Amino acid sequence: MTSKERVLAAIGHQPMDRVPVNYLGTPEADLKLRRHFGLSEDVESRPGDVADYDWDILDSLGTDLRALRLPYIGPELPQFTDGRRQDVFGVVYRAVRNEVGTYSETCVWPYADFETAADVARYRWPSADWYDYSALPAQCERWKDYAIVYGWPGNLDLINGTAFGRGVERTLFDIATEDPAGLGIMEKRFEFAYEHNRRALEACRGAIDIVWIGDDFGTQRGILMSVEKWRRLLRPKVQAMIDLAHRHGARLMLHSCGGTRKLWPDFVEMGLDLYDTVQPEAKGMVPHELAAEFPEICLHGTMSTQKTLPFGTPEDVAAEVRARIEQFGSRGGLILAPCHNLQPDTPVENILAMYRTAGSLPEQSMAQKI
Repeated sequence: MTSKERVLAAIGHQPMDRVPVNYLGTPEADLKLRRHFGLSEDVESRPGDVADYDWDILDSLGTDLRALRLPYIGPELPQFTDGRRQDVFGVVYRAVRNEVGTYSETCVWPYADFETAADVARYRWPSADWYDYSALPAQCERWKDYAIVYGWPGNLDLINGTAFGRGVERTLFDIATEDPAGLGIMEKRFEFAYEHNRRALEACRGAIDIVWIGDDFGTQRGILMSVEKWRRLLRPKVQAMIDLAHRHGARLMLHSCGGTRKLWPDFVEMGLDLYDTVQPEAKGMVPHELAAEFPEICLHGTMSTQKTLPFGTPEDVAAEVRARIEQFGSRGGLILAPCHNLQPDTPVENILAMYRTAGSLPEQSMAQKI
C-alpha cells in the first residue's frame, strides 16, 4: 500500500498492511534524529510561515503523512536583536529555558487591555492575503503518494491563540462571563483561519486529504467549560471548519489536549473524522475505550509523551505500540503518533523503537502486521 492508501484505509476502518504513523517533535528531538540519521543540522528558518515540518526526518522515519507549507509573503515582521520574535497576530515571544529544553513564551500581550468590541475592531488583524497559496499545488504533486495534510494543531486555536495575546486568566474569564472583547478576538481568529483554509483547499483542487485544526478544550481532569457553553460558543466554529473541509473532499482532524470525552457525542454528530492527540493519561481518554464507544472517529496519536516515550525503556515503547495494534486489530481507526510533540528529554532509542515496532522504519521493519 502507498502511505496515502494506508492512511485513508485507517480513517475508513478498512484493512491495511500496517498501522500508519506520524511524527511530532520539539526542535531538540528533531536534532537527535538528525544526528542519528546523518541529516543536515543547517535547517533553514522560515519566520512567518503558517506551518513548517522537517520532511527529511519524516522520510527517515517512514511516516505516512505530509503537511503542506504555506509561504508567508505579508508585511515584514519586526526583528529583535535579543532573539525575541513576533507572530502575525502581533504577539511577541521570547525563548524560555527549562530543565530539559526551550519553549517560546509570550512576553508582549497586545490585546490584554481590550475592553470593548471597538478595541477589537481597531486592531490590525492578519490577512489571508499575506500567504502564497500558489506554492501548494506543487507540494501536493510531490507528496501525492502520502496523505496530504493542510494545517497544524494551532490552526484555528480560539482559546490558546487568544490566551497568547491576552493572557490565560483573562481568556478564561472571557469565556466564563462571555465578555464581548474576548469573544470578539476569538471571532477574528476564526475569520482568519476559515479564509486561509478555504483558499488553500481551493488552490489544491481536492488534493488535500486532511485539514488539521486545533484548540485545547480539556485539562488532565476533564473539559475546560460546561458542555452547554462549549456548544454555544465554540461548536459552531468547529462545525464550520468541518463543513468547509468536507465540501472540498477532505477529512477534518481536530487537535485538543486533555480529557474531552464529554464532547465526543457532539463530535460524532458534527461529522468529525479524526481526533488528535488522545492523551492516554487524561481522564476518559483510554484509546481503545474511545474507539469502541465512538467508532466513527479515527484516532491520531495515543503514544504517551508523559510516561512511556520519555521515561520508559525501548522495550516499554515497543510493548505500548504492540498493545495499540492488538487493541485496534484489523478494523483500522488509528494513526499511531506521539500524543504531543516529543519532548527534549525523550531518548532517541525510544523514538526509534516506536517506529521500528510499527514497521515504518525503512529496512528495519519489526512490525506486528495488521
